[in-house]
Amino acid sequence: MNAMNAMNMNAQKQDLRDAQIASYTALAREGAPILYLVSDSVSTSKVKPFRDAFPEKVVNVGIAEQNLIGFACGLASGGFIPVTGNAAPFLISRSLEQIKVDLSYSRANVKINGMHSGFSYGTDGVTHHEVNDVCFMRGMPALEIYVPCDARECTLMTRYGVLERKGPVYTSLNTGAFPVITPEDYKFMPGKPVQFAEGSDLTLIALGSAVHDVLAALPLLNCSCDVFAVTSIRPFDGSALAASAKKTGHVLAVEQHSTNGGVGSLAAALIAGNGIGARLAMLGIPEGSFTKNWTAPENKKHFGLDAEGIARTARELLWNTPSR
Repeated sequence: MNAMNAMNMNAQKQDLRDAQIASYTALAREGAPILYLVSDSVSTSKVKPFRDAFPEKVVNVGIAEQNLIGFACGLASGGFIPVTGNAAPFLISRSLEQIKVDLSYSRANVKINGMHSGFSYGTDGVTHHEVNDVCFMRGMPALEIYVPCDARECTLMTRYGVLERKGPVYTSLNTGAFPVITPEDYKFMPGKPVQFAEGSDLTLIALGSAVHDVLAALPLLNCSCDVFAVTSIRPFDGSALAASAKKTGHVLAVEQHSTNGGVGSLAAALIAGNGIGARLAMLGIPEGSFTKNWTAPENKKHFGLDAEGIARTARELLWNTPSR
């Protein structure tokens, strides 16, 4: 896809959660045996349209994420397709044991969704920021892991997770209205990164919705870039990224996530495992750091994850000289 065409679609924006709830509502109308579970997270999940259409299919267990996961897995064993909509920091941190034993080990057909990933809880701070969810979920066998880049892809992922994936799925949703940048004929292919630009100097890899900041950085760079959004963490087909890294020799991974266990780690393993002689830089929450109790834009600026920070790091990577 041409990068400028993608950027020209900025007027069309949609919250990933709205797209997901619309998808679940449509699937339920089509007869999918969905039950939607929340843990006092009705507003967070934006479940109201689904609840209005199917009030008998929504269960609020209260602030009890551990119970919610166990309950969901029990429902799956009875033939339902349970879906959860929770704030990612509480879903992950409070119920990791249940996710490991009840969900992953049992390979239960449950779809769990982590809302407000990254900095998107804003000034609610470190307790509410979730920049480790992909790392945690990568440690859980059997889970497929998705991080959509826009509402169109989120819709396709949601339908795939219910209709075709017979097993557990984790989807990480960064809250906010994002431009729809995938083309109208886009087909979600589990494992395949989404390519938005082609070039020869630099490979830019973004985790999910971070690709919007990467695309915003392109006009600030005097070079040609391959730009990929990694939106399927498991399964993951790294062949296109490996070919790009061999071609450019320079790779920059960008993620609103810890540099441990996210897309930067995927890139490092890919480069090393394939014996590729490429330089790699990672932009994310660095080793030993917590996020700041600031807004999402302030956190992005602080960690160099906004357009200016990405361009600055790209220049340093390409020319090995500080650009400050």
